[in-house]
Order: sequence, then C-alpha cells, then structure tokens
Amino acid sequence: MQRIILHIDFDSFYASVEQQDHPSLAHKPIGVTSTNGRTCIIAASREAKQLGIGSPSRTHDALKICPTMQFVAANFVRYWEVSQQFLEICKKFSPTIEIFSIDEVFIDVTYSSRLFGTTEQLIANLKKRLKDELGEHITASVGVAHNKLLAKLASGMKKPNGIMRISPSNVWQVYQAAKLTDICGIGRGFSKRLSAMGIKTPWQLHFVPLHSLTAEFGDVQGRFLYDVGQARDMRPVISYEYWEPIKSVGRQYCLPHNEYDERKILQTIYELCEEVTSKLRRLGKKAKTVGIYLGGSTRVHTRYTLGRHIDTGKELFDLLLSLTPKLPEYVRQISIWTGGLEDASHLSRSLFLSDQKQERLTATVDAINTKFGNHTIRNGFLLYADKLTTVPNGYRSSLPR
Repeated sequence: MQRIILHIDFDSFYASVEQQDHPSLAHKPIGVTSTNGRTCIIAASREAKQLGIGSPSRTHDALKICPTMQFVAANFVRYWEVSQQFLEICKKFSPTIEIFSIDEVFIDVTYSSRLFGTTEQLIANLKKRLKDELGEHITASVGVAHNKLLAKLASGMKKPNGIMRISPSNVWQVYQAAKLTDICGIGRGFSKRLSAMGIKTPWQLHFVPLHSLTAEFGDVQGRFLYDVGQARDMRPVISYEYWEPIKSVGRQYCLPHNEYDERKILQTIYELCEEVTSKLRRLGKKAKTVGIYLGGSTRVHTRYTLGRHIDTGKELFDLLLSLTPKLPEYVRQISIWTGGLEDASHLSRSLFLSDQKQERLTATVDAINTKFGNHTIRNGFLLYADKLTTVPNGYRSSLPR
C-alpha cells in the first residue's frame, strides 16, 4: 500500500498568532521582533511578505518599504500554547505525528484517512478544526505525498492556506518547476556547488549518477542528493512519543547590546545555567559534559568532561566559571550546553545528608516555579538582575512526560 504523508506548515505563524490575538493588527503588514533587541524582524505577516519584506530583516529596511509597518515583540509562550493546541487537533486525525518544528508536523494518514472518506475530506475537516479552535487568521498549508521529502516540498508550493499533492504521476513535472533550495536539506551551499556542476533544478539532479555526486560531496551527502534526485525517501513518520533518547540540552542567548559590565554578564550566564539544568531535571537527566561559548570582543569556546554527573544551576555555573577565568572585554552572545546525559534514576544517590537535603530543596524550588512561574524563586546572586524570558524552544522537555 502506498503511504499517505501530510506535511502541515503554519502560514506566517508568529505573525498570524499576533493578528488573531490583536484584531487591530489583522490584514496589516506587521513584523514580530525579538523581545530583547527590536531591530530585527524574526517573522513577517503575509501582508508584509507580499510587499517584499521577509524574515529575517531589519526594521529600518522594512520601514523604507512600508512606513506604516507595525512591530510587536515576540511572545514565545503564546506561540507554544497555540502549537500545543494544534498538536491536540492533529491527534484527532492520526496517532502517528512527527513534530518537525513549533509550527510544522508530519502526519501519516495511510490508514486513518479512510475513516474520513478520502484524504481530501480529512484535510478539509482538519482545516475546519484549525479555523474553529485557533481562529480565522491562523492558517496552515498542507502538502500531500507518498514520502516525507515530497510532502515537505508540496506544503511550500501553494502558500498561504493551500493544499498541494505530489504523486508518482506528477512528481517530475513538479521537479522541473521547483528550485533546488525548495528541497529540505539543500541550502545555498549545496545549491551553489550543484549549480557549478550545471545542476540548477531537482529535475536536472534526477539524471546525475550516484558516483558523480559521491565524488563531489562524499558518500553520505552524495547519496542524500541522489535520493533527492530520484524523489526517494524511505524515512518513516516517527511519532513524538517514540523519540530517540535526548543527547544534549543547551540554551543560547543574544544580549540586547554589547555588555561590558562583568557582573551582568555573570548573572546572565548563571540564569542560563539555571534554565539548562531545570530542563535536565524535567527530563530526569544529569550531565557529565559541560560547555560554554562567549561571543564578543573575543571568542571563548570551551568544554569539559567531569568525573560525575550534575543537574543544578550552581554546579554548572561554578564549573563554567572555572573554565573561563577571564571574560572578554564585552559579550554579546552566550551559549551554554550539557552533554553526556544519563538518567538520574540510573545513578547512585549521594550518601551525604547535605547532598540529600540539597536535592529536596531543589525539588521544592522546581515545584514552586512550575506552579507560580519561572523566576518565582531565584538565587540571591540574581536578585537585582533582569529576568530573562524563559521560552519554550523545543518539545522534549516541555511535553507532558
């Protein structure tokens, strides 16, 4: 039986949510900007895109094109809430849902589509549920195909709010009209190198032998490009309930300006350490490898593997501080990450009463912050520091366990 895979992709997701929540913004060109620095547009509404304003772009450049352009600060918590509502709707149509990003999913409806009559009727019902439960301004485009590669390609071909089907009978016609960069996994680098070989469309890629691609790109990337050319993709849709074990947890943060104040830099690092380790504890993990990157007047990038596992912000901060005894003159970007993860339940508990007391205290603080909101209880070092916005940036530590 030929598979039926849907790729559902929200249209101008962040901007559409803002337009739905704020009727005064509906049908107007708007740009969603980051909350800590409002010179960059991270998402543009469909009305703005029609004027040639994309994302990312600068607010200054957008105003040259559209002087009446309005800007709103991103509300990632709200986008996360809408994404979870979307996921609940998708569950009504198939149990096999793979989360691709906060606003994209793959759904295998090979067997469930017959419950709704046809695939087209299933999609119509799903779109109606989206409109009824999320609102008329939040729409999604749907790609239908017999594999994930083509379903992803199809969803981007009839935006916004469109439906596109790619089948064995029309795939080569689609390939002739598509650009290489329309294919997920082929970026500008690949496209440039393929263009140098005289390959400018997926249709031209179809005729390139495997040995030519592996000679230029290596075995793995060459075989990927060959499969793309053959419109072949055997990857299954993997339900988010069966993800592979998570291998690392990290957090990146860009300061609103070049920060010279050492105390503020350290406070930001500490708060990011708290956020990373809070995610570790929600996942029931502890980390053995830690790393930090500081971007500014100079770059600092270091990592270290411990002889034990940790899961608290103070432990992580103290370790990272020991790895970076001298900070750059100023810092703009900070990245904290942890790896070498192990299930906390698989590790021996400390026999020291002080450690057991700290574990109970940490669990209590987590419970309070979960109930009353992040940063309800903070370390004293952060008392007068600005509260960073703790945003959901992935499903792994946020979905119910």
